[in-house]
Formats: sequence, structure tokens, C-alpha cells
Amino acid sequence: MKLLDMKNVKKSFGSLEVLKDISMEVEEGEVVAIIGPSGSGKSTLLRCATLLETMDEGTLEYCGVKATTNDTGATQYVDKRTLHELKNNFGLVFQNFNLFPHYSVLKNVIDAPIHVQKRDKDEVIKEARELLAKVGLENKENSYPAQLSGGQQQRVAIARALAMNPKMLFFDEPTSALDPEITAGILKLLRELAEEKMTMIIVTHEIAFARNVADRVIFMDGGVIIEEGKPEDVIDNPGSERTKAFLQKMG
Repeated sequence: MKLLDMKNVKKSFGSLEVLKDISMEVEEGEVVAIIGPSGSGKSTLLRCATLLETMDEGTLEYCGVKATTNDTGATQYVDKRTLHELKNNFGLVFQNFNLFPHYSVLKNVIDAPIHVQKRDKDEVIKEARELLAKVGLENKENSYPAQLSGGQQQRVAIARALAMNPKMLFFDEPTSALDPEITAGILKLLRELAEEKMTMIIVTHEIAFARNVADRVIFMDGGVIIEEGKPEDVIDNPGSERTKAFLQKMG
């Protein structure tokens, strides 16, 4: 089943064209890694996919339900209520964690399922504790973000995203704010989620991780997709000079 379908997406900020006619599809259970140099449009693509930015042109669908229409030729978004419902399909993990500093770890995880999804509080708390155990933080539920390391904060952010029971997770450079030792732990957690067939779209500069875990790698540069395919093709045997040059730099 196709969970995400973006077609002919364009996005500019003033005179700067950041996305130039990009299309991307993601199937259920697929792990897609998006790589490319800074400023290539990767984060903007993710922000358009997760409704944090509005596209100038293009179409966006989740699980076959349209988030946009372009009957008039221009891209328009559907009504707020439908968009709100569509947001339940995905979770988003940022590079800088974005936790509520005045909430405990547990409250950070349970807040949205209770208040946004209106789920049963006891059930949500039980699930949240299971998720915190899964990410290795079962003894930190009463701590506050300022008392945690960066890696622990990122684990809370992942647990918080999973607490919404999303069909897919988006990650925007989830390890770029972390040191190498802590990065390894986060990547291990993502690998475990991939083994559980969690659908994930990961913007990352961790090339070895993309090679080992992704089903498909997309290389972006200058607001376009230069090439995409299996990791062994894109990373080990790139067809484009731009991809080769980027990977040599990252090597």
C-alpha cells in the first residue's frame, strides 16, 4: 500500500527556488533514506511532506487521501479538519528534539495522544511506559529534558512520535546534533524499527547507515532528485557525477 505520494512539488522562498518539480512515493514498510549536500532541499521536502510548509505547486496524498487539490490549476490544501486527520498518519522527529522543557519525559510522550487524539489516559500511559522501555529510558519518566543527554532527548522524541501510533515516521537529520558515540545508539534504535517494518523516511548524512538499513536511497542536490534506487546502486555504484562527488566528500 502506498502511504505517501508527492507529485511535481515546487517550493520557493522569495526568489530562491528550493524544490524544483520533485516527486516521491513511499510504500508501507519501506525505509527511504534521503541524502545530499546542505541546501539541497532535503529538509524542505520533509517539511512539505509533513504539512509544516505549504507547497507552491504539486500534489500530496496520504494513504490515498488527498491533502491538496489542484482543480483550478493552482495547488490548494483541503479543509483544516481533513488535514488534522491526515496528520495522524505520520510522526516527525527533528534534529533538535523539540521537547517541551517544562514537561516530564512521560508527559512529553502522553500529551498529544491524550489531548490531540483523545485516547484513554490509562491506556496511553501504559503504552508510553512500554515505549520508554523500548527506547531504553524506562527509569527516566519523571526526568525533565534539561536533565537528559542529547541522545536521551532524541530517544524521548522518538518515543513521543511512536506514541501517536503513526503509519510512518519522518526523521530530519536525527543524529546531526549528537556526538558519534550517542549517534550509534540512535541508529541502532532506527535499525530495530526498520526490522519491525516501520515505514520511515530519513534525511541523513550517515551514509553507512543508509547503505545498511534503507530499502531505497534518494540523492538530492540543488532542489532536484539526481538519482534514486537501491543503496548498493546509488551509494556503491552511482550513475551521476554529482552523486559520486558528494559521496567522495562524505567518504
